[in-house]
Amino acid sequence: MTTTATYALTPADLMPLEQYSRERAEFRDRVIAHKKLRTVGVGPNMTWLFEDRLTIQYQVQEMLRIERIFEADAIADELAAYNPLIPNGSNFKATLLIEFPDVVERHEALAKLKGVEDRAYVAVGDLGRVFAHADEDLERENATKTSAVHFLRLELPAALCVALHHGASLSFGVDHPAYTHEVTVEGAARATLLADLAPL
Repeated sequence: MTTTATYALTPADLMPLEQYSRERAEFRDRVIAHKKLRTVGVGPNMTWLFEDRLTIQYQVQEMLRIERIFEADAIADELAAYNPLIPNGSNFKATLLIEFPDVVERHEALAKLKGVEDRAYVAVGDLGRVFAHADEDLERENATKTSAVHFLRLELPAALCVALHHGASLSFGVDHPAYTHEVTVEGAARATLLADLAPL
């Protein structure tokens, strides 16, 4: 399977601050359109935002712009922080957002949904489910409730990657006593997510 280094951003992938300033509006519009395809609603109260090289490049470029970072060492530090968020050819990486507009309802829901991040999964055809590795950077729940934001890594065995490239269905879901939903991703959204996986 392709290594992380193949997918990681390097300084050569980034625009200098002056160039980014000129091209920012056009680049942002392209990223926004790209993100729409990579945003998956799983049930009425959860959104999964899938990251890739382009979305992470945008985040890095914005950080460099805001902080006026141009020194090589500082750019390297930013890349070291953000590159782990890029899928490496055998996985999907996503931010899971739990969304309840009402504050009281959200507080009650987060208590009922404790542990939900460990019940998020990807399903490929009839080959079963692979549950996510959640919040590997830090713990995001406490003894009474879960967090409204989680970071997921969905690691796919080689057989599932092959099945997807050969047309198997791609679904994402949550199997938790307080929240059970699954959605199948098709068309352009499926195509952009399959680009995260190493080719056959």
